[in-house]
Amino acid sequence: MKEISLNLLDIAQNSVSAGATLIELTVRESQAEDIVLMSVADNGKGMSPEFLARVTDPFTTTRTTRPVGMGLPLLKMEAEMTGGGLEIKSELGRGTTVTATFRRSHIDTPPLGDLKGTVVTLVQGSPDIDFVYRRETDLGQFVLSTREMREQLGGVPLDEPEVLAWIGEYIEENEQSLQGE
Repeated sequence: MKEISLNLLDIAQNSVSAGATLIELTVRESQAEDIVLMSVADNGKGMSPEFLARVTDPFTTTRTTRPVGMGLPLLKMEAEMTGGGLEIKSELGRGTTVTATFRRSHIDTPPLGDLKGTVVTLVQGSPDIDFVYRRETDLGQFVLSTREMREQLGGVPLDEPEVLAWIGEYIEENEQSLQGE
């Protein structure tokens, strides 16, 4: 994939398919540490140790529409090409965490892409799932929690256009402060 945000979306969609009710998305970028990290952690059905051992093989997939799954194998390749790596932890019945690290200064490190659009798309497509989005840079961090939003909104659905617009604006404003703008 050409952007980290698209990888984040792909892995989070796997979490949705795995029946997760809580999905934590983290994007950390540090010039000081020369790292870009993306992580998706969920409380979905998890993977067996046997499946986990094969999950980065393109011919290992849970999809029924085609015999290959390219998301994790490509993410692993992209991360390793930059001097980073891919770590996947999973336990049946407890969930899965996928963490990819990239060397920030490497020419092949993909751009972040549209993180705001990714988060808004996930919330719009699965408004009943609790999403926690953490964004960190050397200048600080911010967190967006849909569970906290639901409590504040008192029954207003998260997929209402006004709510989705607010989520996008919140992310955009905080992203600018993390970039020193």
